Amino acid sequence: MCERSVLFWDTLRQRADDMIEHERAGKPPLLDFDYETLLDARHFDRPVNYALLRITRIDDSRCEECCDAANRPPVIVLDPRAGHGPGIGGFKRDSEIGMAMREGHPVYFVTFFPEPCAGQTLADVLHALRRFVEHVAARHPGKPPVLYGNCQAGWAVALLAADCQGLSGPAVLNGSPLSYWAGEPGINPMRTAAGFTGGAWLVHWLADLGDGRFDGAWLVANFENLKPESVWDKYAGLFTDVDAERDRFLQFERWWSGFYLLSREEILAIVENLFIGDRVEQGTFRVCECCYADLRQVRNPLVIFASWGDNITPPHQALGWIASVYRNTAELKAAGQRIVYLTNPHVGHLGIFVSAQVARLEHRAILESLKQIEELEPGLYEMRIDNPPGDADARRPSYSVHFEPREVSDLQFPGASDEFRQVRAWSEFHETLYRECFSPWVRAVANPWSSELMQRLHPMCTSRYGLSARFLPWMAWLEPWARELRQQRKALAPEHPWLSAERAAMRQVSEVIRTWRVARDTLQERSFAALFAPTGTSASATAAKAAAPARRTRHNGEHGEVA
Repeated sequence: MCERSVLFWDTLRQRADDMIEHERAGKPPLLDFDYETLLDARHFDRPVNYALLRITRIDDSRCEECCDAANRPPVIVLDPRAGHGPGIGGFKRDSEIGMAMREGHPVYFVTFFPEPCAGQTLADVLHALRRFVEHVAARHPGKPPVLYGNCQAGWAVALLAADCQGLSGPAVLNGSPLSYWAGEPGINPMRTAAGFTGGAWLVHWLADLGDGRFDGAWLVANFENLKPESVWDKYAGLFTDVDAERDRFLQFERWWSGFYLLSREEILAIVENLFIGDRVEQGTFRVCECCYADLRQVRNPLVIFASWGDNITPPHQALGWIASVYRNTAELKAAGQRIVYLTNPHVGHLGIFVSAQVARLEHRAILESLKQIEELEPGLYEMRIDNPPGDADARRPSYSVHFEPREVSDLQFPGASDEFRQVRAWSEFHETLYRECFSPWVRAVANPWSSELMQRLHPMCTSRYGLSARFLPWMAWLEPWARELRQQRKALAPEHPWLSAERAAMRQVSEVIRTWRVARDTLQERSFAALFAPTGTSASATAAKAAAPARRTRHNGEHGEVA
């Protein structure tokens, strides 16, 4: 145990040093592939901190050697900009980028930089993404690119498909929320958070303190707070098997600890219109002056990949919008739309993008089935993968894919729209009050120095920086000691009684944390229902009412009038 303690703390020291080195290098995308930059949106007329990359090499093979550009459409992978940096879609060889290249697709990647351009808006970002898509399409005439969006990037792709111009190629949305009010108790308590914080004013205040920039470390801290037992399990797993887990831990933490910024305009538009306002599902999200995003306008095939083990974007939020936008299956078919969904029974949110097993099975199956999907008749389908060998690395014909027709009514999830409308009004009141009365004063005292200080003192940073030898000189003695231990170490057998007892104790601690988290979430959900449920209406009755598909007032994107 003493040896493992030294190795454990040395690993945390190395994480801190890696974090500092990554920042000094400018936080480049953590891709395990060679690439070249095609377009840098920082030089556009409406600059944003995005760039378009072309993947040029995998292992020892150049892109031209392994890609079948004559027969395969290009794939554009878009990573989420939700506090972390880019790279999760190509973190390792067994990833979305790796699978696409192995299937012969020319692959492009949309990256972004740590600092947003001054005053960049969500509309500016969407316009830049559309220009990227047009550039790739021009490089491959007659083959509309496949857009592969992860989490936040998935709803950005959906907005591109739903605006005035739309898209022509298939879009794959992985763990991407579009129905932000959907859910049920015990599944995704994060959707109720705005009811207790007062809404969007809080992120506005933090962005003002950041001199117009919102620190992504707040979003990462929120992810960890959702499931604190997973944080314990991560460190417990490292301590228990530090010899085998060190490299994997450091590789993942290099991405997890790279915090990126958003502009004040972006984070406000996202929180107000999506997470609190749910305006995409309702067809009232205004992309720019003369254009609204309306999911009824989507005409390109959609593939939606969700997981029942995802507590950030459960199937309720990934799929619930379908029954809200289309009253029934006949209406979906009449619109000429093809929507295919695929669910995993247990993988978590990050596993959808990071898991090598998911990449080798689900993502490979999606890429191999794109032609079949485009040939489907309009309708709603569930994609089923039959894999008798149970081998995640199986290839056709070892496994087969088929598409089972489904009814829109199959995707009606419980909701509480009346409560969330009250939260939206509550948020708008507080945001207006803060914007008019307090924001000018906060902006007057905020400056680049105070913004940088606030970033450095964020708990997500200090908990990592504080273990670096550059901050604590006495941590330097760990490195030579740990190196000597690794050379001479003889680890105990995994079945050793002491190790078994240790693992049992750690599982008990994890279970205690989980029990506390469940109690916390239950209290939060019940308090939310008590505070915001309409007078005289029980929470269960409200949920049942919201589960029925609703016809909402929509805007016509071309004429700007109510439809």
